[in-house]
Amino acid sequence: MEQVRRETAGGLLLQEGASGNPPLRGELLDQATELRSLVSGQLNGASRGRGMRTIAVLSGKGGVGKTNISVNLALAMNSMGIRVAILDADLGLANVDILFGMMPKYNLSHVIRGMRELEDVIVTVKDDVLIIPGGAGVQELADLDQTRQLALIDKLNGLEGRVDVLLVDTSAGIHRNILSFALASDTTVLLTTPEPTAIRDAYGVLKSLALNAAGSLDVNLLVNMAMSEEEAAAVAERIQMAANQFLSIPIPYVGYIPWDKKVREAVQLRQPFFEAFPTCKASLSLAGIAGRLARVETAVRDSEEGRQGRGVKAFLFRLTRRLGLRE
Repeated sequence: MEQVRRETAGGLLLQEGASGNPPLRGELLDQATELRSLVSGQLNGASRGRGMRTIAVLSGKGGVGKTNISVNLALAMNSMGIRVAILDADLGLANVDILFGMMPKYNLSHVIRGMRELEDVIVTVKDDVLIIPGGAGVQELADLDQTRQLALIDKLNGLEGRVDVLLVDTSAGIHRNILSFALASDTTVLLTTPEPTAIRDAYGVLKSLALNAAGSLDVNLLVNMAMSEEEAAAVAERIQMAANQFLSIPIPYVGYIPWDKKVREAVQLRQPFFEAFPTCKASLSLAGIAGRLARVETAVRDSEEGRQGRGVKAFLFRLTRRLGLRE
């Protein structure tokens, strides 16, 4: 097994990944069906309605498929009966709406300027799947002063009771605002691909999160565009070993999305691949990941700590503190 060789200020020095055979499609179908049934049964119970949970999706390097994963993860969770909203928090280059093949009339910039209310901006793309468009290329959103930033996040309080999960699609990198959204969320999904630069940058994000976290971190690792299960597992193991050795934190590996030509075809069609090709390899793997995240979500939600720390207000309180707006 390959080893993490040493840590540098910029991340890790890494060797190329291993290769192997992809999992059988029938096995993935069985796993996805089982997870959907299990999670749906849990959510139909008494646990629903105890407050929204926030999951931030972020990466160190751009171009690793972060927004595509966010969009399709929302649909996969919704297929299990979970009500989901996506906050397009990629404030400099928002494109969640593009992947849904939409051209929303309003976005967060209209809310910031006081021209529209949040309700005017929210778009329903599917039953119990909402998006809050950030507005692509609106530089104004990337350079909010603290007063307008505070006013914006306060308006998000209107989501309470409407959704079970808020997926926060952040920008790539280690900008202060990106880390703030991640650290304020209940759970973070850290995305990488097998490319050495993507792995190095993912570890850079993880290190920044660890250095800025006030308490425990709930970060789950997801490997995208892997050529095989073995390659993805090798990537995850390198990052987990580095995190354990240099940061002393455990990083659960939530799964991988195999490289799949159907993903690219769906993007060209401007449709989420989970919707356009529900039985392709990527969709089946994502269904399994959504199920695992949902089961973790349900367990935390039902815990005493989860009941005390969840919900829009708790998220906004943590976010504003992270942004330095409140004591």
